[in-house]
Amino acid sequence: MNLESKWLEDFVALSNTRSFSASARQRHVTQPAFSRRIRALEQAVGTTLVDRSTTPVSLTPEGQLFLVTARNLTEQLSECLAHLRGLSMANETLDIAAAHSLALAFFPKWISRLQQGLGELPTRLSAMNVGDAIHSLREGNCDLMLAYYDPYASMQLDAEVFPSFSVAKVNMLPVCAPLENGAPRFPLTGQDDTSQDVIPLLSYTQGAFLGRSVKMLLKNDPLRLRLRTVFEMAMAEGLKGMALQGVGMAWIPDFCIRDELSSGKLVRAGNEAWDIPLEIRLYRCSLVHKPGIDKLWKQLMNLPRDFLEA
Repeated sequence: MNLESKWLEDFVALSNTRSFSASARQRHVTQPAFSRRIRALEQAVGTTLVDRSTTPVSLTPEGQLFLVTARNLTEQLSECLAHLRGLSMANETLDIAAAHSLALAFFPKWISRLQQGLGELPTRLSAMNVGDAIHSLREGNCDLMLAYYDPYASMQLDAEVFPSFSVAKVNMLPVCAPLENGAPRFPLTGQDDTSQDVIPLLSYTQGAFLGRSVKMLLKNDPLRLRLRTVFEMAMAEGLKGMALQGVGMAWIPDFCIRDELSSGKLVRAGNEAWDIPLEIRLYRCSLVHKPGIDKLWKQLMNLPRDFLEA
């Protein structure tokens, strides 16, 4: 018999929701993929576990019997893995997955401030895109995820599976290199004036979260007709580097460009009306049980907001 642990977790989820679509969302897979995994489990055990003729679906007598075993196995496996990984936060490195721009420019200051309230926190940081970070969090390959909150995402994270809280409110600012007199090289003048010169845009690649935020701002604005993309990259730090060279204008999170704005190496291309508000949230996966992380999460929730917010 060849059983995968994720099939057992799928089956337990289905027994709770009695819905293939709801269970698929909870398990963060498509419904066809979820259905195939339940079929694979049934083939492995050699019997039908789910009665698909009812709405909501129900378990067959064999399924009810197997559910006891599935629950016991998943709970025992979770406890064993937690024990093997080490439960003491004093000896365990905290694995955090973060969006690239947050890993480079936001995380160092934030974690330093956080440790003022909690003491030393050995951490291991991995920078990756949000999709990979969610997968890593769900599979237990990281303990926490630091990411931008996207209210317009086509598939929201289930708040029960991925509890979170806000750690910062920031803004994306339109910036560019200055002229000799300090004025912006590529100003965003006249929001309704399409007769101005074309503005070279340093753009985020398709699918990047920050790029979607810029598109939302410009969706119905005439300015989009004056923008001509001259460079694309997924990372804000890369766009900042090109902006410093005077190649074009870009929307960049304010925490990435504080020093450059202070020194005058970059200037605002437009006023506050062009700013894009962002929220940064810290996530965990409630399906992965680690007593050390449970304890840390409670400590975080009890900290004053000025310790949590960078």
